[in-house]
Amino acid sequence: MPSWRPSALEPLDDLLVIDLTRALAGPFCTVMLSDLGARVIKVETPDGGDDTRGWGPPFIGAESAYFLGVNRNKESLTLNLKDPRGRDILLRLLTRAEVLVENFRPGIMDRFGLGYAALHERFPRLVYASISGFGQDGPYRERTAYDLILQGMGGVMGITGEEGGPPVKVGVAIADICAGMYAAYGILAALRVRERAGQGQLVDASLLDGQVSWLTYAAGYYFATGQSPERLGSGHPTIVPYQAFQTADGYVNVAVGSEAIWRRFAELVDPRLLDDPRYATNRERVVRRKELVVHLEGLLKRKTTRQWTEAFDAAGVPCGPILTVEDVFADPQVAHRGMVQEVDHATVGRVKQTGLPVKLSDTPGRIRSAPPALGQHTDAILEELGLDGNAIADLRREGVV
Repeated sequence: MPSWRPSALEPLDDLLVIDLTRALAGPFCTVMLSDLGARVIKVETPDGGDDTRGWGPPFIGAESAYFLGVNRNKESLTLNLKDPRGRDILLRLLTRAEVLVENFRPGIMDRFGLGYAALHERFPRLVYASISGFGQDGPYRERTAYDLILQGMGGVMGITGEEGGPPVKVGVAIADICAGMYAAYGILAALRVRERAGQGQLVDASLLDGQVSWLTYAAGYYFATGQSPERLGSGHPTIVPYQAFQTADGYVNVAVGSEAIWRRFAELVDPRLLDDPRYATNRERVVRRKELVVHLEGLLKRKTTRQWTEAFDAAGVPCGPILTVEDVFADPQVAHRGMVQEVDHATVGRVKQTGLPVKLSDTPGRIRSAPPALGQHTDAILEELGLDGNAIADLRREGVV
């Protein structure tokens, strides 16, 4: 039995987070906080809410699968921030909150009187996180940004794809997800500083900065050589063989990360390679990448993926099949690690969710509730602020909530 089952204590269960985000980068940030126990109040427009509620098909009932994927453990409050009464309600919430997260285009929150400078003066302990495409300053700050655009402009797309082929985006929205992760990381760092200094601060996370930081060793190669890395498909620029190979019935990834592994790999695939000086070290194998890969491609097509993975595993050669998403969620290790969960939704019944990727031994997070229906918690939150039923009804009739 895994040791990371939920306990009564969660790491962030003393935090109230006001979430003004939509789409993916912002909601991914706040779902990371909510999974670890933070109370997240998702503020949505009364006339449809988060745009991703309409992104589909597929839908489960009236709920889009996209929205359901990144908004669990949150409460939904509908609020029209263009109305002064809506902004007043938000300010009342902020008297109780530790964190505000927004991902409007830079400058929009200032127009509402809700920018960092104004709120920092009024709530000096508030940690204010802004997620944007290009950051809160610089010549591109007001450019419209989507994940696809930033995968291209951040360099990742430029090194992804088959050799000699066109650039290819990664299959999930990594620029959005990366920015959301960095924002959550920055929020926790800012909260730690607040413990010592007593002041909140601005957390400025951008999709561009995140993608540039993820270049890591690819950037290192450029700094060392002055040349941009080329697209190599699934291959590695400085390790060979380290890539996907087609088998008799699919594909297998092989990672020959040391000379000892090379010897074990060659013994299984073609023992003649062991005595071939052209491939004696990784340096030679990188130089002769194309001819070696062509040779290996012919050999690996002779057996099935399962035959190769069983043989490689037995010999200590790092390997793995390339799975479909369906295959992933049928995998026993994925199930054992709790990466498939189910939770009751207010309108559509049981819905599946991916589990928490980080397991804390003593204070794990958990999925406490399904993604909310639009405005599901509006009345309860307003009642917490002291509004009675008549006042709430008036606000709803006038389009404020």
